[in-house]
Amino acid sequence: MKQKYQQLTKWLTSNYNKISPGKNAITGAAKGLLVCSGILWVLHAIIVSINIKDNWILLLFLSFTLMVILASYLSLWGINKINSIPKVYKVALGISIPLFFMMSYDWHITLFLVLMTSLFGAGILVLKKTGFTNLSRPKQIISLAGLVLGATGLITAIVLYIPSGFEIDPIENAASINEATITPISAASPAEKGNYKVKTLHYGSGKDRHRKEFGNAVDIKTDSVNGVAFIDDWNGFGGWWREKYWGFNSSALPINGSVWYPEGEGPFPLVLIVHGNHPMQDFSDPGYAYLGNLLASRGIILASVDENFINGSWSDIFGGLEEENDARGWLLLEHLRVWHNWNKTSGNIFNNKVDTSKIALIGHSRGGEAVAHAVMFNKLSHYPDDASIKFDYNFNIQSIIAIAPVDGQYKPGDSRTKIEDVDYFVFHGAQDADVRSFRGTQQYERVSFNDSLYHFKTGLYIAGANHGQFNTSWGRSDVGNPFTGLLNLKQLLSAEDQRKIAEVYISSFLEITLRNKKEYLPMFIDSRRAKNWLPETIYLNQFEDSNASFLCTFEEDFDVVTTTEDSGTILTKNLSVWREEEIQLKWEKKGSRAAVLGWHYEEEDADTIVNKKVDSLIASYSIHLKPRTISIDSSAALVFSMAESTEDANPKTKGKWIITKDNKEEKEESKKKKDKEKDDAKKSIDFSIVLKDSLGQSVSFSLSEFSALQREIDPVIWKMEFLTSENTAENVFQLFYFPLDRFKSYNAEFNIETITKIEFVFDKTDEGVVIIDNIGFMKSL
Repeated sequence: MKQKYQQLTKWLTSNYNKISPGKNAITGAAKGLLVCSGILWVLHAIIVSINIKDNWILLLFLSFTLMVILASYLSLWGINKINSIPKVYKVALGISIPLFFMMSYDWHITLFLVLMTSLFGAGILVLKKTGFTNLSRPKQIISLAGLVLGATGLITAIVLYIPSGFEIDPIENAASINEATITPISAASPAEKGNYKVKTLHYGSGKDRHRKEFGNAVDIKTDSVNGVAFIDDWNGFGGWWREKYWGFNSSALPINGSVWYPEGEGPFPLVLIVHGNHPMQDFSDPGYAYLGNLLASRGIILASVDENFINGSWSDIFGGLEEENDARGWLLLEHLRVWHNWNKTSGNIFNNKVDTSKIALIGHSRGGEAVAHAVMFNKLSHYPDDASIKFDYNFNIQSIIAIAPVDGQYKPGDSRTKIEDVDYFVFHGAQDADVRSFRGTQQYERVSFNDSLYHFKTGLYIAGANHGQFNTSWGRSDVGNPFTGLLNLKQLLSAEDQRKIAEVYISSFLEITLRNKKEYLPMFIDSRRAKNWLPETIYLNQFEDSNASFLCTFEEDFDVVTTTEDSGTILTKNLSVWREEEIQLKWEKKGSRAAVLGWHYEEEDADTIVNKKVDSLIASYSIHLKPRTISIDSSAALVFSMAESTEDANPKTKGKWIITKDNKEEKEESKKKKDKEKDDAKKSIDFSIVLKDSLGQSVSFSLSEFSALQREIDPVIWKMEFLTSENTAENVFQLFYFPLDRFKSYNAEFNIETITKIEFVFDKTDEGVVIIDNIGFMKSL
């Protein structure tokens, strides 16, 4: 056998040599390539020069040619240097680099570890094998230096890894400045346990191989459902392993769930909660037991839905499920079908115990996207990606909650899910290392209200909250990396505090939407109204209801002086930044436009302008309306959403903004000092708001009467970000809410019903840039 192999190798080599190009052929090919490309390039340069009538372009072409030649030689030099690396070290690099990267997810850490371990290993082996005394003096110095540097680097890495994290520059909590003036909600805490005794049970296929609660110990058996139409790529090695592990494929998906329910007659509202993506063998659905116990004690049934079988697996590296979030949403509706059948079935434990007119869905991560798909599918007659599949759900889903959701993992008809006439609540943590952008605000923008009932949508951004601690099974590490020391956990809220926030907000939202307890509504505009119930941190609230009427949404056109209402006009004075644009998140666009406004007063003028109120120099943005453009009465509130932008407030450094040579150094030094003072304090932005009626009467008040504007929250999620200074902040809005009835005490002559001007006067902070959206009115809560 060996002899035949050698003969075959010899024959292949001999025949290859007969047809392989010789030296002359290779040289000729190279010359032909260079001459042809050179001639065409020169002709290209000459024609371009003639067409644009500028001979200087030839110099540009020549420069580019020289750079290409230099780059070619440098590349060859680099390749030769790599080829000169000893084989054993090239093999070590080829193995260690991908392994280090897969463990750290960071090239900086990977290169650092490669360098430090190489230096340390080289120093150790040289001293051990060669011996220090056998080395020349230069090599002794180099070996010791390499050993010390490598050891120091590795020790430093260990020292940096051990602490939970490091301190960051403090940021002022803008809402806390006048927190003492905020009246808390007088109702009982929604996170208090209720009076119902809590009972639990499990329903499922009865065939589960790994969990007895869905296997032979199941309380209620359920039939499987065929999900082939909704799940792609349950095939290949990944599909084989998935089926081998679970014992079923996508044509027989189980309906499994764990239930916490109140003991009593009922009927009780029903809530389903579904987890997101996580290793499928590390079951996620038990992680919401804390919510189950709370809600059931307060008279609400909670079922935690098991969808672990469509979660990720190690086998997916060879191809796995893709865009399966439609299946997650569809499965929720199949669970609701089962619950409706139980409610109508005599002898079932839940017969007549479920109030099927009061249903809510909660989803976390991918589940947070899936609940929106479920609501959309619920009102459709056909599956949008395959109309041969009919839907007939039409359940009374009143509200949905999305916890740190993704968006666009599944796109119906290659678009994004839109939902209407369902109350929507999304919340997200600033310290989220998994879904690092507030993606739920994209779905928030695609929620609309068109019927005659009262609806609202609301968002909450929580400083210090991560992705996993809302689920007790997921914990502190959001990335599935066992080396949690790579994460900066110093700014992370405790698990208890994070879940307390979830309890307070989820319970209150369900009390409002399922039981009409609207006394809890104000906390969705202003978290300070729930300050007696919530842990201390920074909260940003977004809110919009079906009563809102907006003068400016900035969606209507590209004319910056027009309003959404046709009769309005926008005028400005002394702004250094003024434009309208799409709102940018860390990942993708928000799906909404807003106005970006900036002002900047030179340091020598700032005190005069701000303190002495020199009107001719103060920047302002004003909306001018015809009387009774929209219906306004004393029960209304002025509202708008705003976020800080950290862009330059004085971007124009040429033209009339140019700094003269005489005072350039002085101004630069002054600016550095001023910037340092600002960075040290990070004081919140404040300004005045002026309203004027049709008779010229006006009222003026400060933004900070509700709250100063929160400075951008810039979390440090990975420890490496302390070195790279990566900006992880994004534009998160806060709703500002000013009930108009209070203005009567400011000016008794002011007529609320004939407001003709709303003006933002930037007279309290010497520079800043803000993003403002949805300026208008809504009924006071």
